[in-house]
Amino acid sequence: FCFCIFLQGFQQATVYWDAAQKSVILKEEVMETDGGAYGFFNDTLLLTGWGVLEICAGCGGIRQEDETTFFLAGYLEGYLTAGQMFNHYSNMYPQLIKDETVLSPLKMFLSKQDQWTREQVRLRRNSDPLWNHVGLILAQLDGLHSGAAHWAKSEHREPLSTFAVQFLNSIGDLLDLVPALTPRSSSATGTSTFRMPGMGHCTALIKVLPGFENLLFGHSSWYTYAATMRIYKHWDFRVFATHTATGKMSFSSYPGFLMSLDDFYLLGSGLLMTQTSIGVFNTSLFSQLSPHSLLAWQRVRLANSMAHSGEEWPHIFSKYNSGTYNSQYMVVDLSKISLGHSIENGALTVVEQVPGKVMHSDQTLALRRGYWPSYNIPFHVELYNLTGYNVMWKRYGVDFSYDLCPRAKILRRDQARVSNLKSLKYIMRYNNYKRDPYSKGHPCKTICCRNDLRPRRPNPGGCYDTKVTDYQRARQLVAEAVNGPTTHGGLRPFSWQPFNLTTHEGLPHTYNFPFVTMRPTLHRP
Repeated sequence: FCFCIFLQGFQQATVYWDAAQKSVILKEEVMETDGGAYGFFNDTLLLTGWGVLEICAGCGGIRQEDETTFFLAGYLEGYLTAGQMFNHYSNMYPQLIKDETVLSPLKMFLSKQDQWTREQVRLRRNSDPLWNHVGLILAQLDGLHSGAAHWAKSEHREPLSTFAVQFLNSIGDLLDLVPALTPRSSSATGTSTFRMPGMGHCTALIKVLPGFENLLFGHSSWYTYAATMRIYKHWDFRVFATHTATGKMSFSSYPGFLMSLDDFYLLGSGLLMTQTSIGVFNTSLFSQLSPHSLLAWQRVRLANSMAHSGEEWPHIFSKYNSGTYNSQYMVVDLSKISLGHSIENGALTVVEQVPGKVMHSDQTLALRRGYWPSYNIPFHVELYNLTGYNVMWKRYGVDFSYDLCPRAKILRRDQARVSNLKSLKYIMRYNNYKRDPYSKGHPCKTICCRNDLRPRRPNPGGCYDTKVTDYQRARQLVAEAVNGPTTHGGLRPFSWQPFNLTTHEGLPHTYNFPFVTMRPTLHRP
């Protein structure tokens, strides 16, 4: 029975570019290594919690333009995953657009941003490698849209709109854009410059063993459980553009996304990147938002593709800062780590973005001392104060303290027990809210939140996945990942039954999945 489902959910295809007709030739159910792009999608979401997508583009012997490589990679992904894209859009739209008055200004902002970006590419792609790479990302986005439209036509469905594809890729940015563009009265919060953002997005831990025997790297995402339509992606793109560090990456992702969002990336350059979002309480910062900028998802892609080192990453990422999806990014440079011997400066770069400012610092010393934690609170004091965390601490207490919030205390207490992937998984799924003194009985004052277990006003949101790897596995772009809210310590598995009013098209009914090993299998000929 399971074997049949596995076969039904497995699709492979190859796409070619017909230069004479300026069109795509799609061959289904074959992976031909001379194709412009080839790969597969294994839709095992309901079996294992994850779909798996793998694409090789430009890998054949025929040299093709980079723009063609990216367009075809996007086209193939759009075609293979279009059904999931429709479902994910249906699930995420009501989560982000709760007030329809924001729709018109949002569409206008995204349209202007897209027009501005394409104009910059047209004007500057030949003189600036950064804009050449932006052009490749846009070609992939256009391919994604076209490939999904091809599938929709074959299914006699209305294709996804341009806005829908922009919406999906901009979901992280929308977490800041939507409230910034929503008309609001100052009386709603009692002050005109402060607001309470939505749920903090994620917990991360980077751990080095006492004798530098290993580096462990873990991340757990927090958001609505409606976002659990997961696809783990392995991309291998042959890129000829100058200043390219890698075209190879493996990352946790979602349908229709050309980035991770979580973020959790293992890069062919030897860099690892993860992130937790930063709440911006001081809304006056959003006056700096402009569509004449690059969205966070685009800048992450640029930095991941172009940075040869952790130190180079923030310099690329910080250009044309949109001030949206404000986050703390952690970039580990494996080339700076010699297991059992030394950890050189530049091994860990911590980058924080807020509207109008990006700061970074070398935090390798923290790694040498044992660990780096991340939990949605800015580390750099200037950004901590600028975003309003200092005000929130005074008003509401230690939950807003960098050093004394619940997750900081739990990670400080328990990180010493992390010695391998098993113990890393344990801490990243940890939720003992009924007994842990630091949780004070709250199912979200812990490492892996369960908002659905709150006695009053429960909602289907919280920590819904975990990804882990270590030094040797990361070198091979291998990780382990689990989808679904934690069942740590005997917590009941999450089921949609009490929350059927929340749109959850195509998602598992109940989540009780194990960790799955993710490894790329397609190798260039």
